[in-house]
Amino acid sequence: QVQVVESGGGSVQVGGSLRLSCAASGISFNIPRMGWYRQAPGKQRELVATIIIDGRANYADSVKGRFTISRGNAKNTAFLQMNSLKPEDTAVYYCNAVTFVEYWGQGTQVTVSS
Repeated sequence: QVQVVESGGGSVQVGGSLRLSCAASGISFNIPRMGWYRQAPGKQRELVATIIIDGRANYADSVKGRFTISRGNAKNTAFLQMNSLKPEDTAVYYCNAVTFVEYWGQGTQVTVSS
């Protein structure tokens, strides 16, 4: 069974940093695309960043220059380095792994406060 697990969320003050980690298991091949999405209360889930196997990344305009997505040395791992965090970054962050279908983690809470 495929499982996607996020970690690294927490509470941080405005301007702080967090590093989220994602690991997808149960897949024997390299996942073509992995990504991070977020969902704030009362809002729909939105794209944060995606990365494909060659390292090419795509970012939402709201996080460009502040967040960096990367793939780890271990197969089917991904990270999201979040710097200069703002209150509007507060959300549940979900890791996404795309093969022929999409797999999702349970999410990790990120709270940015004063």
